Amino acid sequence: MSILFLHIQYGNAQNGVYLFSYFVDNGQDGLHFAYSQDGLTWQKLNDGKSFLQPTVGKDKLMRDPCITQGADGTYHMVWTSGWNDQIIGYASSKDLIHWSEQKAIPVMEHEPTAKNSWAPEVFYDKKTKQFLIFWATTIPGRHSDIADSENEKGLNHRIYYVTTKDFKTFSKTEMFFNPDFSAIDATIFQKGKWYYMFVKNENPNPPQKNIRITRSRNAAGPYPVEVSGPITGKYWAEGPSPLQVGEYTYLYFDKYTQHAYGAVRSVDMENWEDVSDKVKFPEGVRHGTMFTVTKSTFDQMNTSIAK
Repeated sequence: MSILFLHIQYGNAQNGVYLFSYFVDNGQDGLHFAYSQDGLTWQKLNDGKSFLQPTVGKDKLMRDPCITQGADGTYHMVWTSGWNDQIIGYASSKDLIHWSEQKAIPVMEHEPTAKNSWAPEVFYDKKTKQFLIFWATTIPGRHSDIADSENEKGLNHRIYYVTTKDFKTFSKTEMFFNPDFSAIDATIFQKGKWYYMFVKNENPNPPQKNIRITRSRNAAGPYPVEVSGPITGKYWAEGPSPLQVGEYTYLYFDKYTQHAYGAVRSVDMENWEDVSDKVKFPEGVRHGTMFTVTKSTFDQMNTSIAK
């Protein structure tokens, strides 16, 4: 790894650095990171090599890695461990370099017909001092079939969740968001007194495949099921991840049919400007999470890579 990483000029990330946790290909080689100083241009860390290999789940994948930081500074990560798992993956780290033993959280094992546990997200609720973990699952018979193609047959997702304070004991799995469309890839962003949920409308006919917004005064909701219109354009988008960059709230997403990443941004959370032509990502990055780390944390990551 080039020593040039150690001489980065830090930008406007409040004396920190923006990180992007992501996966490549099918997620079989684990956790990857990219970084940015301005929220527009993103570069691979570790020459694009994996930071952590997956060990849990039927398929042992690490798709959709979502990372958040708790009150004690520990980073917590959840991910999709397989296409048809009833569990999600979990690990923690103090420095994003050394990770705890990976474990499976059995979020849907109480539902024997549950088809999947996709794109889990973890959010730390400062009000209640607990973590929300939420994900998309299809349980056959709970909602009408909306398939428009063979690969979507039997899939009609809703968002479920659990809460935890220590990642050892968890609340009972409950419905989190139950709109009148197939919903996947939900994520939460706090701005002021509001908690905004970005969620993908996954309906295939007529095709939606776009990102919508709803909001609540509480992180755990309830979130109104009457969501906004699409804030993404006439392309298919998934894996939304919000990030505050200066005056703008950016929302990044995977333009998965175009094998590219895009973004929209807003200053008021109502009017969104498509800036997909302004952002630059390494080739092959897939659905992940943007967050800010301190300069010292980033320097430690680079020092570890350089050794």
